[in-house]
Amino acid sequence: MMMNKSLKTTALILIASMGFASLPVQAMVMTTAEVTAPLQVVSAERARVAALLARADVQSGLARYGVSSEQAAARVAALSDDEVMQLGQRLDTVPAGGDIIGVVVFIFLVLLITDILGFTKIFPFTRSIR
Repeated sequence: MMMNKSLKTTALILIASMGFASLPVQAMVMTTAEVTAPLQVVSAERARVAALLARADVQSGLARYGVSSEQAAARVAALSDDEVMQLGQRLDTVPAGGDIIGVVVFIFLVLLITDILGFTKIFPFTRSIR
């Protein structure tokens, strides 16, 4: 008798869960341009950040912090898509011809944090938490 009751309860739970699992789903055909559009935006942002790092004033600012241009370029290449987009948004908020030191400090902090977290090993004075 007890087995029959638990069997009914299990059956009701399965029926309810199958009802929720069969919610309407819509499939659409996507063009190649629609699929690759976000990748193109990210690659454009990555190129913009790389162009910023190629500037002489930025390289001299990074050199003051002990970061070579090759290390910075390698780290930008290793950034995730979200990090590149955040960095690109940060670049948009900097006034034109103005506070480039803020951007250099921001890049330095990104490199420092990734060094401390153990993703990179750029600075000899940091110790990884891993």
